[in-house]
Order: sequence, then structure tokens, then C-alpha cells
Amino acid sequence: MSKIYLTSPKSFKETQFLPMIEFITLAKKIDFNEIDTLLFTSKQAVAVTDSIDKRWKQFDSIAIGPATKKEILQRKGRVIFQPKEYYGKSLAKDILKIFQNRKILYLRPKKIIFDTKNFLTSQGVFLKEQIIYETKCKTYSKTSKPPRDSIIVFTSPSTIECFLKNFGWDETYKAVVIGKSTQKHLPKEANFKVANTPSISACIQKAKEWL
Repeated sequence: MSKIYLTSPKSFKETQFLPMIEFITLAKKIDFNEIDTLLFTSKQAVAVTDSIDKRWKQFDSIAIGPATKKEILQRKGRVIFQPKEYYGKSLAKDILKIFQNRKILYLRPKKIIFDTKNFLTSQGVFLKEQIIYETKCKTYSKTSKPPRDSIIVFTSPSTIECFLKNFGWDETYKAVVIGKSTQKHLPKEANFKVANTPSISACIQKAKEWL
């Protein structure tokens, strides 16, 4: 029977744990001046922020995705909005429509897919951003490569990038991706499914359809 390999930094039951990325904190402090709202696009951004400065909990937060919202609430923050769509321009348009009069601080990783700041500021929204962490690839030997016919779960574009850097792609692999933005980074020949919702548990459920 095929095995499910999970490439996220966190392990889950019923999967083989093969984390592809690690996080490195870059900021020593956070500038909360002139802002009243925080924007988080990942649960890792919440965790890093909490490790740097606990005062973030005094501000309203916009949460991108259910996992990010859950992380904020677990750390006693407050979520005022979670958009239905999680992708680039769609997200930015939601913020533009609802938060025109807010002063937003986007706490982000070093590398991003869509330039939210430039899009929003060009539309008149006040948005500052601060890079607080970066994502780096973990390194594996070729002996760690998943066998043929494995099911690989990818939770971000970075996990795909790092997997390919370590192992390349086997034509017998099947991929499950957490969302459409991640899907775009798969090899063109990849056989894949997209999770019904952007969460690791949903990815695992989708992977089980191949078992």
C-alpha cells in the first residue's frame, strides 16, 4: 500500500513525517506605531510574532485561513475577519473593500507569492509591512527519498520547492496540495488533488482517497 508523506513542519497521525522547511526568526522587535490592525497570512507568522512581542494581542487581527485563525485564538488574540478566499488579489480586494479606513501592519515572511502591500497601497489603503521570519529548505540524503507510488502532501509552495531540490520528482508520485497557489508550483506532469479546504487535516483526507 502507498504511504502518505507529509512535508509540513508539523507531524500528523497516519502520515510519514518528512518536513521540507524550517523557520528562522529575523526580527528582534515589532513596530506597532501608527497601526490598529494586524494581517497574518500563516500560523507561523503568528507564532513568530508571539515570540518577539506579546503586545500584538492588543490589536485586531485579519487571519488568512482557518489554521491561522486557530493559532491567533489559541494564543489569546482576537480575529475580526477571515476571508473566504485565500489567494492574492482576491484577498487584497476583500481587505480593500472592508478595511479601507484601517491602518494595517502585515507581519510576513521574507518570501511571498503576491505583493499585497503594493496592491493595497496603490488603492489607498494604509498598510505597513515588516519581515519577521524566513523559510529555508531542510537538506536530506537521497536515501530519504520516498519510494515509488508514494502520496506526497504539500502545504505551501516552499515545501514543493524544497522537495524537488532534495529529491526531484518521480512519475509514479501522487501529490495533494493545500490550495491553488501551491498547486501552481507542482511539476507540470504531476498527478494531483487539491484539498477541499486549506488545512493539513483536509489534505490528509484527500490523500486517503488514493489508498
